[in-house]
Amino acid sequence: MNSQNIQVVLVNPSHPGNIGAVARAIKNMGLHHLVLVAPRKFPDPEAQWRAASAVDIIDNARVVETLDEAIGDSQFVVGTSARDRRIPWPVQDARLTAARIVERSVQEKVSILFGREDSGLNNEELRRCNLHCHIPTHPDYESLNLSMAVQIVCYEIRMAELEGTLPSNEDSHWENPFATSKDMEYFYQHLEETLVELEFLNLAAPKQLMTRLRRLYSRVRLDDMEVQILRGILKETRRVIREKRTN
Repeated sequence: MNSQNIQVVLVNPSHPGNIGAVARAIKNMGLHHLVLVAPRKFPDPEAQWRAASAVDIIDNARVVETLDEAIGDSQFVVGTSARDRRIPWPVQDARLTAARIVERSVQEKVSILFGREDSGLNNEELRRCNLHCHIPTHPDYESLNLSMAVQIVCYEIRMAELEGTLPSNEDSHWENPFATSKDMEYFYQHLEETLVELEFLNLAAPKQLMTRLRRLYSRVRLDDMEVQILRGILKETRRVIREKRTN
């Protein structure tokens, strides 16, 4: 991905606070370029305030009067909408759209259009796009704040860019090696002996207790250090039991 080839375009934004929030969303996800088409109120102190540490995005935002000026040099234009407009046009969700944006941005200039807070992009503006991005909100409440919509799309772009570099599961970068089957068997034996000493486990009527405990610890997947900690607790428990019995 070439982030320098991607610009977020806000069409007729009415609230300066939303512009500031959009700047934060853009910068958080590694994008840099913001274009404002005929903003109702900009520049404005509230936009600066809402941008927080993304003031540089606000300061460098390009302000134009028409959509033509905003996307004139773009080779791939995406129009976003929280509603299904039912226009016969290529439509994808934010995740698939992000993958297309990342791919196209390597060699092409990409514009991502976001519409007005109250009505979104109109049909004429959507017809200027190569692809429509539909954000499928819940049908009971189809209302996305402008900055939320920008955040969703920019997040998906970031995730598409990072694909293959993030851990594939929660165990990928575990600090200690996981316990071996042999170590776990020693642990279960130690646990069983301790439970018998505590008179919590009756070997004559075990009631599947050890089987259930095995299932519990198998779900957790203990590492070497965790097994050592648990065995240390068991050892200390047995020592205390024996001391009390001798007193």
